[in-house]
Amino acid sequence: MQYLHAMIRTNKLEETLAFYCELMGLKLLRKKDSESGRFSLYFLATHEGAPEIEVTHNWDEEEYSNGNNFGHFAFRVDNVYEQCEIFRAAGVDILRPPRDGYMAFVKDPNNISIELLQSGERLAPSEPWLSMDNVGSW
Repeated sequence: MQYLHAMIRTNKLEETLAFYCELMGLKLLRKKDSESGRFSLYFLATHEGAPEIEVTHNWDEEEYSNGNNFGHFAFRVDNVYEQCEIFRAAGVDILRPPRDGYMAFVKDPNNISIELLQSGERLAPSEPWLSMDNVGSW
């Protein structure tokens, strides 16, 4: 068995693509439009061959709610403090700051939790993360 991708639906396409591509550094690998189905699919990943996030955008206006059957995406990052600073500067809600130098949680524009895990050894605890609660909001 090989993990291929996870799919999320969005009615906030531009915000969602900016979040994953600009703030998280994922690349748009391919896009597929379905005229008959009235939707577009965007496949994002860190690199070709890596597990992907399939972003589905239905062209007709729809509201989505989060079910309790989806938890979060997890990404390993080179420096959890630097990645959280990128999010903080963009006004992203940091649900769990990286106080321990190892793990943080943020939310994307669709209210989906993203877990950030430090690559390798945990970093030494560092301000301003030690004393922060939620630091932004989408």
